[in-house]
Amino acid sequence: MEALVKPFSRERLPRHIAIIMDGNGRWAKNRFLPRTAGHHAGVGSVRKAIEYCGSIGVEALTLFAFSSENWRRPQQEVSVLMGLFLATLERETEKLHKNNVRLRVIGDRMAFAAELQEKIAAAESLTSVNTGLNVTIAANYGGRWEITEAVRRVARQVADGHLDPDAMTTEVFASHLNLADLPDPDLFIRTGGEKRISNFLLWQLAYTELYFTDTLWPDFNEAKLEEAIKDYSGRQRRFGYTGEQVETLFVNTGPL
Repeated sequence: MEALVKPFSRERLPRHIAIIMDGNGRWAKNRFLPRTAGHHAGVGSVRKAIEYCGSIGVEALTLFAFSSENWRRPQQEVSVLMGLFLATLERETEKLHKNNVRLRVIGDRMAFAAELQEKIAAAESLTSVNTGLNVTIAANYGGRWEITEAVRRVARQVADGHLDPDAMTTEVFASHLNLADLPDPDLFIRTGGEKRISNFLLWQLAYTELYFTDTLWPDFNEAKLEEAIKDYSGRQRRFGYTGEQVETLFVNTGPL
């Protein structure tokens, strides 16, 4: 696709964007449609976000599609979401592969139907060697679940004598998380007007810039994503330093 904006300078472009795609149900309700119509409409915004991020040089895009708490929703809606996930994988995977996109899914996929698990594994395998945009779909995912799973892996290593507890560092622990090979998100976006992170990437969002918008996800297009990136590019990220220190470091070594 043709980018809608002038290229961002590399130092002002987020390497990794994480998005909570909120507002599908309200979008449908506003149009007197069933909630499931909003989920179908939201797939179009997913496609736009992927194409846009790839066109401007973002390295990674992580999308929160289905939380571990979303099983509490009406069964019909959950069934539609699972079916939509399966159909989207079947329809979009080959296109993603042709565009050099690497796709993966994080979360507890054992709760999914066998066919969906197989499609996820096939999509990941097909795109695993691609070197373009890294697209991660968080499905049946929760940040506390991810941290708990990492603790289990670390505990097994300690119990097996492969890891000295005194050698534990934040870097060692982070290596056991789902996105250990990617930089932490620089920019977090939540659509739909809510202002919380809702158990999403709890560890990785420690120093992420947060951006909230009232725009409902099906209406979140390339121009809206551009607005979020422009807002991000105007912020000074300090990581515990003073503003003056950041300016000095930026001059001497480049952006943090």
